[in-house]
Amino acid sequence: MTTKTLTRSAPRLRDYIAPAALALAIAGAAYAGADTTFDPALTMFTDFLEGSGGKIITVLSLAGGLIALASGRFALGQVAVPVGVGIGVGTGVPIVTSVVTAVI
Repeated sequence: MTTKTLTRSAPRLRDYIAPAALALAIAGAAYAGADTTFDPALTMFTDFLEGSGGKIITVLSLAGGLIALASGRFALGQVAVPVGVGIGVGTGVPIVTSVVTAVI
């Protein structure tokens, strides 16, 4: 009678513990919110969306909805999407900015 040796295909606990302990030992501290690298870009993008850019996006969305309505097929999405875009551009930017600032 022959016996087979069973090999473990499941990873052992030490296969995970050793690399995790090594990574923890050499990891440095991370500080969120102290970097101001992207502040000018964020300010410019926020000003664009809250100003003329947001108005242009809303008008283009409304124009697309009106063109779709004029094509003869009415769908609720043709009205709801431009309204949602207008609301999102008008109020979404301050909400997202305040959430990101609060998290950081």
